[in-house]
Amino acid sequence: MIRRVKTENGWIKGLPAADPRITSYKGIPYAAPPVGMNRWRAPQPCQDWKGDLEAYAFSPIPMQAPISADPKQLYDREWHVDKEIPMGENCLTLNIWAPADGRENMPVFVWYFGGGLQVGYSAEMEFDGERIARRGIVVVTVNYRVGVFGFLCHPEITQEAPEAPANFGFLDQRAATQWVKRNIAAFGGDPDNITIGGQSAGGMSVSAQMTCPENKGLFQRAIIQSGAFAPPYPFRFGLCSDLDKAEERGKAFFDFLGVKSLSEARNMDAVTLRDKALEWDGIHGWGKTFGEAVDGVFSKRNSQEWFRDENRLPVPVLLGHTSSEFIHSPQAKNDTELREFSEKAFGNQAKKLLSFFSRPASEESIRKEGSVNSIEFAVRAAARHQLTNGIHIPLYYYQFDAEIPGWDHPGTFHSVDLWFFFETLAKCWRPFRGKHYDLARQMCDYWCNFIKTGDPNGAGSDGEQLPYWPAFDPKAPVRMNFGDTSAAHQCPAGGLVDFLLDQYLSEKE
Repeated sequence: MIRRVKTENGWIKGLPAADPRITSYKGIPYAAPPVGMNRWRAPQPCQDWKGDLEAYAFSPIPMQAPISADPKQLYDREWHVDKEIPMGENCLTLNIWAPADGRENMPVFVWYFGGGLQVGYSAEMEFDGERIARRGIVVVTVNYRVGVFGFLCHPEITQEAPEAPANFGFLDQRAATQWVKRNIAAFGGDPDNITIGGQSAGGMSVSAQMTCPENKGLFQRAIIQSGAFAPPYPFRFGLCSDLDKAEERGKAFFDFLGVKSLSEARNMDAVTLRDKALEWDGIHGWGKTFGEAVDGVFSKRNSQEWFRDENRLPVPVLLGHTSSEFIHSPQAKNDTELREFSEKAFGNQAKKLLSFFSRPASEESIRKEGSVNSIEFAVRAAARHQLTNGIHIPLYYYQFDAEIPGWDHPGTFHSVDLWFFFETLAKCWRPFRGKHYDLARQMCDYWCNFIKTGDPNGAGSDGEQLPYWPAFDPKAPVRMNFGDTSAAHQCPAGGLVDFLLDQYLSEKE
């Protein structure tokens, strides 16, 4: 079994996974530590090492809010269970799970974690790549900088490095994927058969990578789980801004810190900087968090509009959401407010919008009749845009709607599907039963088929053909529904959504 491989920076030793036919390699550096002068700088080349790097344990997780491991909190209860997990700036590492039997040219899957670009880490227990690797895929999970360490902007940073003034977390992801392309053959992977994927902000990161012009040829497919958004009703999504606005926010943050220069800020202790950033966010609210900046270099536009970017990488995309997340309705509580909202948001089309609501409207009727999932809306917008513009790139759309057991009765909450796609249910405290394990196996099979070929259809790991999953066609829309069983369902948009799509797609870019 292969447990030792040579990369461009030196030899690496891994360990058998729970299944000894798989080798895991953890904490592999792909860039220099982003400390000192490298803080708020594009990732720099990794130094070579002598002897064997023992890749036996995860590296420290990126600097972020302390892990509370509070069992009363849903996400702590679900997977942030270790408040002692090491954390530090020296976090630019990746982890690999690879079949150890000497196979070559296997498909490669590179995963970016979620967490609003503020939190998250590749050591989360649901991200164990072993089950995917069993299906003949080399799995890579990537650490990248988040929050103030990954997405701060400031005029001094721009002046120092106009070629890379922002989006350091995205640049980390790209550097890691480039490292994979250069080195993955040593682990049995095919550098010309790479799929990138992520969930939530990890899915948003996939969108950002798809719209970066320098990524041409870097990957061949993309998976966006609960991370593609479009506003059915006008609202501001607070993780993207123009560079000048982001720089102004950075200047205000430096004032809050009491520093007068970039050099002073770089000399601050990382924990102090993190805690001050958390205090800043708590004072100023979501609009002051650090996220994507349209810098004209890596980011040419808000990457959430990836499907409108004529220069985006033309790769197949698998994308979808859970059934109960990111539901939006008009910002109104009664009939008067609904009318005012309609006139302000839709102008001369206000009457048309109002025709889809019972009148006089109540808070309950507005919420019930006007609810639209903003991810579903993005999928429909992407498909319709492609159809209108003669773009023939397959989009595979799903909805996760399984019954989730547990005393907390959580429903299909944001991120719960991660247990299923990674097929790591056995690590979870929830009392999953046979039907859940069957569903997880099928979902993992679909995802792995897509990673291998760009099409989720084909045989499952049991050798039987999976239920057919057609590409999404706005003229006859069908999505795969993952409930107690996997089945494709027709999903016509309905009059309200069709109207909202017309309005959204007719807006000037």
